[in-house]
Amino acid sequence: MEEQKTPTLEELQALIEMTNTLNMEIFYWWCIALMICIHVGFLSYEIGASRLKNALAAGVKNILAFGFIVPSVFLVGWAVYNGFPDGIVPRMDAILAGMPWSQSMGPNISDNATGIFWAAFAMFAATTGSILSGALIERTRMSAFIIMTIFLGGFLWLLAASWGWHPEGWLTVKWGFHDVGAAGCVHMIAGFFTLAVVINLGARIGRFNADGSANAIVGHSMPMSVVGLMLIIVGFFGFLGGCIIYNSGAQWINIYGQPTNLSAFAFNTLMGFAGGLIGAYLTTREPFWMMSGGLVGIISVAPGLDLYHPGLAYLIGMGVSATAPLINNLLLKFKLDDAVGAFAVHGFGGFAGIVISGIFLAGYPNVNGMPEISFFGQLGGALVMATLGFVPGYLISYALKKADLLRVPAHAEERGLDLTEVPAQAYPEWASMYGPSSSVGGSEPAALATATPKSA
Repeated sequence: MEEQKTPTLEELQALIEMTNTLNMEIFYWWCIALMICIHVGFLSYEIGASRLKNALAAGVKNILAFGFIVPSVFLVGWAVYNGFPDGIVPRMDAILAGMPWSQSMGPNISDNATGIFWAAFAMFAATTGSILSGALIERTRMSAFIIMTIFLGGFLWLLAASWGWHPEGWLTVKWGFHDVGAAGCVHMIAGFFTLAVVINLGARIGRFNADGSANAIVGHSMPMSVVGLMLIIVGFFGFLGGCIIYNSGAQWINIYGQPTNLSAFAFNTLMGFAGGLIGAYLTTREPFWMMSGGLVGIISVAPGLDLYHPGLAYLIGMGVSATAPLINNLLLKFKLDDAVGAFAVHGFGGFAGIVISGIFLAGYPNVNGMPEISFFGQLGGALVMATLGFVPGYLISYALKKADLLRVPAHAEERGLDLTEVPAQAYPEWASMYGPSSSVGGSEPAALATATPKSA
């Protein structure tokens, strides 16, 4: 019988290290899978929030955003994240290491990290595109949306992440900026970019009356929207899992190198979500805003997921989500038609969360001699994120508007984007049962309330 060889200490150490490496890959692999649920959720809730004549166009827009953003992050975005932590002065060696021809940007048996982290960042990027998508439903050209979402998801959010969500990002190195759950570089960037586009895009036909009052434009399926929002919450457990660093052989750390664990993330994510549900319910009683409030609750506690007491996370989530619908109503006063409240949820929710964290987390020490968390550091970081999102969003959408490329013609909008932009029909049997659904101005099709199905 062949004598069994006892492994050496060096062999055992190598086995332990490889096991840790593979466990790291497995953890982020499933985070990525969960993050795809975010996009299933956005697809569902935007379809439900659209009228029948625009339902399919809303879904196709989300799918195309995914298809264009992912290669954009591969071609440019990963190099941007790694190359600009110092501001606008690039680190050329880091940029070159992140370019598509780099050895690490493809199958490489000696590199178990780059591809898995790149994929997580690509999913964060796709989230920014989905945030933009919902606000613009029912009147935006598909081509214009694709141009904007490539810039937002493939470049802009990664520049923001390099500044404020990188272990050596200048916002952290100089101001002690702390945003472990990416409320700034994902939600604020996308939210303020969206606000700028909405300003240039204009409201849907019939959204506002001559006296400035707003008409409700009701989506065709509230249940689909509510289920979609719940799927986004499911996906957020992957999103937030991707915000924590698996540290082989040691405690988990956050993106800034400070020790934390999934237990803290679990406490505060669920408490922020629960508080958000209640806050928005108390101020609206609407199912759509209640579920949106749950999302606001998570976003508002995201900057301090690693540090908050769960009771405080509940109160922050409740307070910010109770205010978010009021922010959306304020936009309506200015005749700004954000179809799903994307700015109130993501832009305002992220801004409020970062500023509030500067109050409750002030004085918390940083690592490697960097400044501690402070109110002014958080406020300054939030203002940087808001500016970085809003200014490019305004300039790009303004240029598209001047070139007559931003919005579909009025006759196409009235007919519906499913036929003019896709072209296809989500529910082709509707016309045969109730007549054409071509209502304008937010009212339900007249046939819906009065007609009975036609006989076969």
